[in-house]
Amino acid sequence: MSSPAQLGFGESPRSTVGLEWEIGLVESGSANLSQSGPEVLAALGPDAAFGPQAGGAGYTPHVTGEFMNNTVELVTGVCRTVGSAGADLTRLLDRVRAVTDPMGLDLMGGGTHPFARAADQVVGEKERYARIRERTGVWGAQLIIWGLHVHVGVERRDKALPLMRAMLKYFPHLQALSAGSPYWAGEHTGYASNRSLLFQQIPSSGLPVAFETWQELEAYAGDMLHVGAVEAFNEVHWDVRPSPRFGTLEVRVCDGPTNLTEALRLAALVHCLVEHLSTQLDQGRTLPELPPWFVEENKFRSARYGLDATIILDAEGNQGPVADAIAKLLVELEPVAQRLGCAAELAGVRDIVRTGASYQRQQAVAAAHDGDLVAVVRAMVQEMREGHPL
Repeated sequence: MSSPAQLGFGESPRSTVGLEWEIGLVESGSANLSQSGPEVLAALGPDAAFGPQAGGAGYTPHVTGEFMNNTVELVTGVCRTVGSAGADLTRLLDRVRAVTDPMGLDLMGGGTHPFARAADQVVGEKERYARIRERTGVWGAQLIIWGLHVHVGVERRDKALPLMRAMLKYFPHLQALSAGSPYWAGEHTGYASNRSLLFQQIPSSGLPVAFETWQELEAYAGDMLHVGAVEAFNEVHWDVRPSPRFGTLEVRVCDGPTNLTEALRLAALVHCLVEHLSTQLDQGRTLPELPPWFVEENKFRSARYGLDATIILDAEGNQGPVADAIAKLLVELEPVAQRLGCAAELAGVRDIVRTGASYQRQQAVAAAHDGDLVAVVRAMVQEMREGHPL
């Protein structure tokens, strides 16, 4: 019999926020992915990190590698506001571009590269990456995907799992707004977020197990470690998960944004949601939850149809357009955004609904260029460079 893992839970000031943004490296000429991640990090050297912010709890904003050499990840410090996290990302982007521009490389967000092929990608040299690639076979080779991960500080461990379960009600809102992966290996998939369905093929990825108690979570982690499914709890890549090391709730639902403006809008929505739900717990209220089968259906619908999805709204099975649900939620969260100092970023979420999410812009570019996906990549690169949707 395996023993429960002792996960603990780090100290984190309530509703602090930190962002992890995965970004692709693209050859300026061909618009294909470059395998130059290690060279970029080596060229950055000490500039891959800079000193912690005041109140940053010692965590240093930095650039790191990822599973594949076509990716770098920008990691902010522990911030009090989404705006502060945005300042970290701006400085990190500037430092990376100072290296990549002379190398003839562009930076590209989004959930996937529209036409990259798995056979052309190189997995990073870390032993852990090689083990994951060997274990996952063909599905591991398909992980040419990028996401935005939002950490929100949780001051007490007993809040972490109720918050995780409640956030699943808002899964389709976040996925529809962030969806940015309609193309895969040169084909239109028919999905707004192909990334989300690709990633869930990997063991211990996808939707979380809706545990009621921390002891159940530790028993699960102990079992997974015992049978060799993972070597550490952070290899459990759920869409929403507690992060015991940092003392946060980590929301991993979102496709990678194609620009900084939308990255901060999505981060503000997550930030406000977690704080709003945490306040309800303080008031002794029971947080709203959906049955797991409704959560699974909402994930599929929002991945397939994006902002045009009709989603399941409550445990009774009432349904409605996700765009209407988002509009209602934004009004509910306005006072929270004022408290957290992200009112402008949260209000900007309405612009995503009004003018279109990333997947819709990508499809529009393809339609305007007779299906040319190189044009789509160049538009995504331009959005990253200009910092806002085009």
